[in-house]
Amino acid sequence: MSKTWRPATKLVHEGTLRSPYGETSEAIFLTQGFVYESSASAEARFKGETDGFIYARYGSPTNDMFEKRMIALEGAEDARATASGMAAVAAAILCQVKAGDHIVAARALFGSCRYIVETLAPKYGVECTLVDGRDIKNWEAAVRPNTKVFFLESPTNPTLEVVDIAAVAALANQIGVKVVVDNVFATPLFQKPLELGAHIVVYSATKHIDGQGRCLGGIVLSDKQWIDENLHDYFRHTGPAMSPFNAWTLLKGLETLPLRVKQQTENAAKIADFLADQAKVAKVIYPGRKDHPQADIIAKQMTGGSTLVCFELKGGKAAAFAFQDALKVVRISNNLGDAKSLITHPATTTHKNLSEEGRAEAGITGGTLRLSCGIEDAEDLIDDLSQAIAKIGG
Repeated sequence: MSKTWRPATKLVHEGTLRSPYGETSEAIFLTQGFVYESSASAEARFKGETDGFIYARYGSPTNDMFEKRMIALEGAEDARATASGMAAVAAAILCQVKAGDHIVAARALFGSCRYIVETLAPKYGVECTLVDGRDIKNWEAAVRPNTKVFFLESPTNPTLEVVDIAAVAALANQIGVKVVVDNVFATPLFQKPLELGAHIVVYSATKHIDGQGRCLGGIVLSDKQWIDENLHDYFRHTGPAMSPFNAWTLLKGLETLPLRVKQQTENAAKIADFLADQAKVAKVIYPGRKDHPQADIIAKQMTGGSTLVCFELKGGKAAAFAFQDALKVVRISNNLGDAKSLITHPATTTHKNLSEEGRAEAGITGGTLRLSCGIEDAEDLIDDLSQAIAKIGG
């Protein structure tokens, strides 16, 4: 495959492995195991002396195609596809720490991501410090001699805060710490954490990569040495492998990723501008707007806005519920990155397990809503939002 291909071409052709039948669409290899020509060939494959697949928990031809396509898009050396986005997050963090180590994480995280670093890791003797990730001084102040991992989302879920990835990576490299970036909200099209100095990138492929509400999936991408030394054995022995059928579905999703994300982002920008003019809207946060608090960082590390808009309605939870319930095109769901527009009330769903103080620190109020913009006509979406706003009391 050509290294000069642009993303849209890579996402159609990269990593394709055809069987002797010469199929146009990638084949699905629904098998748990593989057979060998001889006892000696089985021994050689298990020793790593010859290439080939051993067991679907370790890898399969369909999964391999998905991984290679994502590697080409992300600019990574190696990857492992997982059963879900949270399997990817857990693997990327836990595979490289042990009892006595320390993690520093940005506090603005998806609820399950916070659980991994704030609750699960400490059960195994790994300490964690949560910081306001927007200021590099907070990362510096949190570092300890036993710090091994920095973990962050950018933009964050749901308030679309932005972390200066290059600055965090520069600090990490000074002290020998690995940076893990959850890049879901930026998509691999708008932000390249590895190019900014991060070491590991994770995705919930459930989101934009599938983007059509069909299946779960995740992926961890990094350099080959890190994966060989950290993730490889963890992955083989704990079993977070992706289903080959899901890998095939995600391959199909990648083919249309640029088309969908372009339309979703254009819609999001128009909707953000519309919401900013509404009297019943207290605040709008969107990475494509000049009034974003970190517009300067966005300009240097992102090549596009986002498919998501965060906004706060005046009137708190009651107003947010009345607004959501009045929507006719936009549907209430905790998912995002879908071809359909979806809206979420984080305080009562995705971030409900955070303490009230934790939600306040993350900027989540009763009136906060996260809108994932789909590929519908932007004017139909705006009409829907407009009529729902009109039904809010007060």
